[in-house]
Amino acid sequence: MVSHFRLLCKPILFPTVQLRQLSTTTFFLLAACLILSAVSSSASSQSSVRASRPLLSRPLKRLAHPVVILISCDGFRFGYQHKTPTPNIKRLISQGTEAETGLIPVFPTLTFPNHNSIATGLYPAYHGIVSNSFLDPITGDAFTQKNFDPKWWLGEPLWETVVNKGLNAATYSWPGAEVNKGSWTCPKQFCSPFNESVPFEDRVDTILRYFDLPTSEIPALMTLYLEDPDAQGHKVGPDHPSITDAVARIDKLLGRMIAGLEKRRIFEDVHVILVGDHGMINEGLESGKVGNGKYLKVYLKENLPSRLHYSDSDRITPIVGLADEGFKVEMNKTEAKECAGAHGYDNAFFSMRSIFIGHGPRFAKGVKVPSFENIQIYNLVTSILNLHGAPNNGTSSFPKTVLLPRRNKKIPVS
Repeated sequence: MVSHFRLLCKPILFPTVQLRQLSTTTFFLLAACLILSAVSSSASSQSSVRASRPLLSRPLKRLAHPVVILISCDGFRFGYQHKTPTPNIKRLISQGTEAETGLIPVFPTLTFPNHNSIATGLYPAYHGIVSNSFLDPITGDAFTQKNFDPKWWLGEPLWETVVNKGLNAATYSWPGAEVNKGSWTCPKQFCSPFNESVPFEDRVDTILRYFDLPTSEIPALMTLYLEDPDAQGHKVGPDHPSITDAVARIDKLLGRMIAGLEKRRIFEDVHVILVGDHGMINEGLESGKVGNGKYLKVYLKENLPSRLHYSDSDRITPIVGLADEGFKVEMNKTEAKECAGAHGYDNAFFSMRSIFIGHGPRFAKGVKVPSFENIQIYNLVTSILNLHGAPNNGTSSFPKTVLLPRRNKKIPVS
């Protein structure tokens, strides 16, 4: 049965503009004023950009090679950063580069597909993790979140790319990083499996300790996964005070990370990238049966909107349903009333967006960039590290739209 819920979001209303006919003279005078104003504004804006944005990346002062710390906060919906004072997040934004209206997840907007898309630059149909759990229709085998058999995990994740080039990589709890695949063996020294009992502070400290290694052994890539604020969002929805508390805790952890880097005098040398995997929406209050088309659209997978990139895999079910925002599908009828949070919806919904903030030598300070899909992050990271990455669904030229040009052109590309 299909359970439907009352939507809690109101549509955005835009003011209407009333136009009246202008005389020819008035029109030309108005047009001339607008053109002059636009030219003046453009010149002023371009001057401001040139003054605030250096032409080249900032040089490394203490580290021998570029380093990226990629941090993912599960379910960090775009806008959460404004729920409560977040001085550390705001510091990264003001001194770095932010996706102005958020990071766009891939469909389905679930944790495992999106983390693997961030790691590989591939859409789920091509990296193989098409949902958090699913059945392979050919073999009948089941994929679960604790399945680390490499047969499921296609594509080349960032940590494998880095190790292939003779550099060290480190991961902490990142979904899929426990998979032994290619040159990546999840070495004990650099690979910490997911363990929800480990305090977040200990996870941050583990990352910081890698910088105490001899210079040549410091991992070029470090990934860190934090399961908040997704855990709270599922229980109480995105507007509950516990979300505010979780966001404040994330900000405090970032402060701990920054302080540790500053203590080692390397904060300005390190590229810190903060992302989330998806957003969160309130999922309803009422229950009842609905017909197809009212709150649920059902497609043959080959007829899904092409923008979803969700058809070219045998692991995707032949029929796919897209529920309207804030509604969900239940297998059994229930009289229960819920007020919690959910995700997994069409990635075109703004509520599914997360965050992207980049700080470091290759990121301009105080710059906003247009929103982009998270499959672009793979090429962004390999560009920072000056590595040739594996083939992926991202755009090879995309990093140039976000990163400052490399200062030292003589560094060989691995």
